[in-house]
Amino acid sequence: MNIVLTGASSGIGFEAALEFTLNNDNKVVCIARSADKLRKLLEIARGINPDCTLYPVAFDIVHDDYAALVPFLKEKLGNVDILINNAGALINKPFLDTSAEDLATMFESNVLGHFNMIQHLVPLMGSGSHIVNIGSMGGFQGSVKFPGLSAYSSSKAALHALTECVAVELQETGIKVNCLALGSAQTEMLETAFPDYQSPVLAFEMGKYIADFARTGHKFFNGKILPVAVTTP
Repeated sequence: MNIVLTGASSGIGFEAALEFTLNNDNKVVCIARSADKLRKLLEIARGINPDCTLYPVAFDIVHDDYAALVPFLKEKLGNVDILINNAGALINKPFLDTSAEDLATMFESNVLGHFNMIQHLVPLMGSGSHIVNIGSMGGFQGSVKFPGLSAYSSSKAALHALTECVAVELQETGIKVNCLALGSAQTEMLETAFPDYQSPVLAFEMGKYIADFARTGHKFFNGKILPVAVTTP
């Protein structure tokens, strides 16, 4: 399978990338802003499976030029079977202290970047391919909400709605679009935002789940926002 994964330099994206590289039939393009972290990912992946095919790409999905990215993907992959939109950011700040710039940053990182990726990669995708957006229980309607996450959770709720809308528009193409509304996983981003919190789910466990869902979930779901959490919303 030909896979494009954003936010691959750390956390669950890093772990999902490693899961994909266990299969020699997979070609994985791993996108993130940090070239150093991507080099580390490639080193670890080749240490686990020397024959894996992993292409690290330092690219900002909000601000960089897709006119350079798309030809690269065509050259290396030809077509794309799976797109996982995992890149994102988190701001933990009381609502009354949250600025318009904070809100804009959340929507750029957690919505606009994925919007850009989908628009530019759909022409490389065919019937039976799968777009997986990584949402959050924070943006899941009716779930428990936490102080400090108003901007973050609002952006994830927007990503959930975007998933449903794009799934409808792409229905005739056979491309399936789903969103995993994740609960917490023990990642660098979580530790930075909530230093005293310990998640019951490890990053590698969530990364493996995402990889498995990306491979098979489109056979059962389309246009769905699926809660992935050990607690009830």
